[in-house]
Amino acid sequence: MSVFNYNKDADGIVTVTMDMTGPVNAMNDEYNLAMTETIDRLEAEEGLTGVVLASAKKTFFAGGDLKALLTVQKGDEEAFFDGNMALKNRLRRLEQLPVPVVSAINGAALGGGFEICLATNYRIAYNHKSVQIGLPEVGLGLLPGGGGVVRMVSMLGLETALPYLMEGKKVTPEKALKAGMINEVVNTLDELVPRAKAYILEQKGNEDATTQPWDKKGFKIPGGNAGSPKLAQIMMGAPAMLAKTTRGLLPAPEQILNAATEAARLHFDAAMRVEGRGLTYLVTTPEAKNLITTFFFQMNKLNGGASRPKDVEKQLTKKVGILGAGMMGQGIAYVSAMAGIEVILKDISVEAAEKGKAYSVKLLDKAIGRGRMTEEKKAQILGLIKPTAENEDLKGCDLIIEAVFENIELKNKITKATEPYLSEGTVWGSNTSTLPITQLAEASSTPKDFIGVHFFSPVDKMPLVEIICGEETSDEALAKAYDYARQIKKTPIVVNDSLGFFTSRTFGTYFDEGVRAVVEGANPVRVDNLGKAIGMPVGPLTVHDETSLELSRKAAKTWADMGVSNAFGEQAALTEMIEFMVIENGRGGRHHGGGYYDYNADKTKTIWPGLVEKYYNENYDISDQDIKDRLLFRSVIETLKCLETNVLRTVADGNIGSIMGIGAPVWTGGYLQFVNTYGLEKFQTRCGELAAKYGERFNCPAIVGEKIASGETFQ
Repeated sequence: MSVFNYNKDADGIVTVTMDMTGPVNAMNDEYNLAMTETIDRLEAEEGLTGVVLASAKKTFFAGGDLKALLTVQKGDEEAFFDGNMALKNRLRRLEQLPVPVVSAINGAALGGGFEICLATNYRIAYNHKSVQIGLPEVGLGLLPGGGGVVRMVSMLGLETALPYLMEGKKVTPEKALKAGMINEVVNTLDELVPRAKAYILEQKGNEDATTQPWDKKGFKIPGGNAGSPKLAQIMMGAPAMLAKTTRGLLPAPEQILNAATEAARLHFDAAMRVEGRGLTYLVTTPEAKNLITTFFFQMNKLNGGASRPKDVEKQLTKKVGILGAGMMGQGIAYVSAMAGIEVILKDISVEAAEKGKAYSVKLLDKAIGRGRMTEEKKAQILGLIKPTAENEDLKGCDLIIEAVFENIELKNKITKATEPYLSEGTVWGSNTSTLPITQLAEASSTPKDFIGVHFFSPVDKMPLVEIICGEETSDEALAKAYDYARQIKKTPIVVNDSLGFFTSRTFGTYFDEGVRAVVEGANPVRVDNLGKAIGMPVGPLTVHDETSLELSRKAAKTWADMGVSNAFGEQAALTEMIEFMVIENGRGGRHHGGGYYDYNADKTKTIWPGLVEKYYNENYDISDQDIKDRLLFRSVIETLKCLETNVLRTVADGNIGSIMGIGAPVWTGGYLQFVNTYGLEKFQTRCGELAAKYGERFNCPAIVGEKIASGETFQ
């Protein structure tokens, strides 16, 4: 029996309901067989008047078989290309049936799922927020290889189609309808298949309804072909604009642009081959394997609860107390209220707490201005936030998030003063970015309920939360923090206690290495630009300016007071730089009047001449590649050390945390996945070269040699 249920009604309409083995429909060997058999049968069907393509799953169709794609290696290109062209051919036969073919989209139709829909004559979707439509393959280092590029360009025109292809935009049915990606929506699932059948009956005798636009005589692509004057001008500048965005590090957008341009230039079937060649090239690249591994498999693993204690019941947070209404506290209050959680926002005065609440007002007003929020909803959200200066108001909170300044004495003082007002079992989360949780928990009467909940700034935009377990943190506290992170729509990683944990500790190596290169004599602008060249959002000096040199000075003092200076190696260059910049010249960073850069009124920046005068040595000889590798390898090595010492509990936590929390280059798939595709032996060798030239901080961690010896990679 086929996994595609085939049912012909009295009107001659065949409904094909996809119900494949497993939780979702996907493009795999089972699909290939079922679709081939179904099309063979449809082509032979007598009295056929139309076809409805439906799904028995919650999602319409999930897309390609990513596990299979990961197995494709260099040398497999010809076989892969042939398989891809066979897949396209099946969809081509579907759209060339002599009757109207309608897709009844009941759930998400993304990637290959939407490509199937594009091969139908008419597309009807259930108008619900759970239904997402689009071609997000670019986010996995791929291109839509089932005809998606060619059909989108042919249907919408090159200029209109490009954002959906190049950015991987996912849209609701209403937006898809407005864009011309689907033809109609229905308001209930019960209406979906009946409406599809009704449409087919309405088209009786209408030959246009049986023929795709690109198969009609005299067809012209909307907006003109690639050679039209307007598009020719756009396409001339497109590669340069793309290079500025990807810095040449992500091949998928380049291949998509090429396939889309050719789709607007060549005959339909020829363009399909270009698209197939593009996918065949991409599927063997390390970038695709990195992105698929991390952003699909490992992300789903973490969001699915892999790091959560299995034997603890799910715990919804109903009332959260946030201590400190500054930059972090106000953001945490906003995301909590947006999730429907009652918030007690406490500061040293009601005025300070009210100021923190005003941040939510600003964000909600901005959303109203963009048509994404109503005044009624705004009032409802703000009603959940209570500003206060009284500990008494914290009674009844089932979770506390302390978000005060990074000072252990201040944090301990607040813990002791506040705990008497809390109920038994209330979990205390400290939003510290560096201070050891076990040490902070010493001020608590219930260290089992004490946990680190490290947010990233700005809280409303950054998708990650780093949860840190102290030596006595209970599974119940971990489950509470994890469930809260998911409740406020964040991705949680779970790590063990350490000074700086994982993200802050690793992040610091990036600007530390940048500073070392400058102190050695490298041009600071060159060092900063090479940081961007490896794919970091900004250069090491720029990011240090943003996070504040003054903050580094204060953190160093705190660590010295705690007796943990240089816990992870000497920082002589950074100490020297902080002394020169902050103490001697009062340059504490961008928000302190300037740091490595002067920040001008017109929003431009220029390197501070004093930095160049002090350190730049035009005779200092170092290659661009060495600087780039130093900046990248320092962070990778620190991540490996965190895994080696069990600060990182899993490889997935390291990869997702490095990209979403630290800003690691996307093309790497995260710092641990980078080692896999760079090659473990090659990585070990390069570490040795860097260590010989620049110091023992580049010594390859023993865990790499252990993996090589066992024939394993970081999974």
